[in-house]
Amino acid sequence: MSKSLAEEAARFQNDFAALKAEIGTVIVGQDDIIEQLLIGLFSRGHCVLVGVPGLAKTLLIRTLSDSLGLRFNRIQFTPDLMPGDITGTDILEEDPESGRKRFTFIKGPVFANIVLADEINRTPPKTQAALLEAMQEFQVTVSGQRYPLERPFFVLATQNPIEQEGTYPLPEAQLDRFMFYLTLNYPSFDEEVDIIRRTTGSSTKTASPVLSAEDIIRLQAMTREVAVPDSVMAAAVRMVHATRPDNPDAPSFVKQYVSWGAGPRASQNLILAGKTRALARGRFHVADEDIHALAVPVLRHRIVLNYAAEADGLNAEVLINRIIG
Repeated sequence: MSKSLAEEAARFQNDFAALKAEIGTVIVGQDDIIEQLLIGLFSRGHCVLVGVPGLAKTLLIRTLSDSLGLRFNRIQFTPDLMPGDITGTDILEEDPESGRKRFTFIKGPVFANIVLADEINRTPPKTQAALLEAMQEFQVTVSGQRYPLERPFFVLATQNPIEQEGTYPLPEAQLDRFMFYLTLNYPSFDEEVDIIRRTTGSSTKTASPVLSAEDIIRLQAMTREVAVPDSVMAAAVRMVHATRPDNPDAPSFVKQYVSWGAGPRASQNLILAGKTRALARGRFHVADEDIHALAVPVLRHRIVLNYAAEADGLNAEVLINRIIG
């Protein structure tokens, strides 16, 4: 690695660590989740965050926004939410001077840097799909007119794993648009004591901006320049191919328990996320350890299990770990 590349990697590592530390001043524990959220952000990806109520999902996302000094909007998804409630809509206005009427576009809450799609599985698919163009193309289209979104643009969708009555699970094609599927676990005893101490007093802590929007865009561009050895690229693709039951080289347990495996977008996201993780550790090249560390959050929502897996009490995470070996 040349001196300039080493300096760039070290600068990225320092910025990443400073941002993670600032979020940690508000959020207790959840180190892996915070790191994966930041990897998703710097990789220009989006994340699904799953956890039971009370695990500070909204606070985590708001704190991320505060530490970046970015504009944050929360959209509470409900059964009656319409696509226009997300993207915005044209309204008829009258010019007070000329008296002429004209349509004016009023921007919806998706026009922000960080968008929290809270309980995204509580709204019908038509409204869920309104986010797809924004996530993929960084724009929305209303009445045939395209409106670009401000960069950086990062969507975090939350889901509640319980109380599934009246919900609309995201179709596999829509889940595939998210780089990571992250699951929050309960805090440890000591962490919960710390949480209670912090949240039941008279003062509350908020994060201060560490990076600007321009810094984030610069760091996002840097991740694309990280080198990927041919052997690592092949290992990532081989891992994704191993999830497909129709692949002759797939393990026998995949053919037994999997209906559908991950597609090419999984390979893309493994490599992109691996580049960011490498930079966060001061390296300007991706290693096998980066791919292995990110395999579960990248792959678990892209694998469809069959009834045999359910009967044997297996989930996608168990099978991915078996593939990694």
